[in-house]
Amino acid sequence: MSIDWAALGSVFGVSLAVTVALVGLFTLGIVGLSQQDKAAASTGGQATKARTGAYACFALCAAAVAYGIYLIVA
Repeated sequence: MSIDWAALGSVFGVSLAVTVALVGLFTLGIVGLSQQDKAAASTGGQATKARTGAYACFALCAAAVAYGIYLIVA
């Protein structure tokens, strides 16, 4: 039995990069929702942009998770 270290390293690198990207994207969504109250106090249009951006971040996170589940099941 031999281990393909190059393939193992590749899987580790890709999974680390995707994990960091998903956590960062989710964090941007949370920051967008937290900025919504502050933006609503100043101007109405900025609050809508903050909420829309946050929902877009959450939707991209959900799409990435769904794609990962699709890859595992298929």
